[in-house]
Amino acid sequence: MKNKIKSIIILFLAFFAYNTAISCPVCEKQQPEITQGLTHGTGPESNWDWAIVAVIGLITLLTLIFSIKYLIKPGEKNIDHIKQLILSINEDERR
Repeated sequence: MKNKIKSIIILFLAFFAYNTAISCPVCEKQQPEITQGLTHGTGPESNWDWAIVAVIGLITLLTLIFSIKYLIKPGEKNIDHIKQLILSINEDERR
């Protein structure tokens, strides 16, 4: 029963998020061709706006890459590091 309720809530939230994320017909007419149908508002109006969007996209991409890299292989080798305490607790639970 709980799984069914959770599924219904997730489906409702996904539908609501989709409907609020797509642009309305008025905003779609104001958008440049490349961003039509994606966002609300007028969109980037000058080359500086496009440069800002590109820099923000680059920063976001680098943040994603580095966060995945350090989650997979953090590189901490120090025995006193708190990570070692957590790993030793997990090893004790496995036994």
